[in-house]
Amino acid sequence: MSTPFRLVEIDGELFGTAKSMTDVILLAAAAGITIHDLDDPDAVRWVGGGKFTWKLH
Repeated sequence: MSTPFRLVEIDGELFGTAKSMTDVILLAAAAGITIHDLDDPDAVRWVGGGKFTWKLH
């Protein structure tokens, strides 16, 4: 069974895939970016739905 995920881009470059909001935070941290609020549009831009929208690919 496939798990829904989101593609994560940082500065326009594909950085990885996230299967949860925690993965988004961890990928950002690996790139040296600290995210304090997943609802802050200056920190995170959700494409194709909000932070609760995860799709099978």
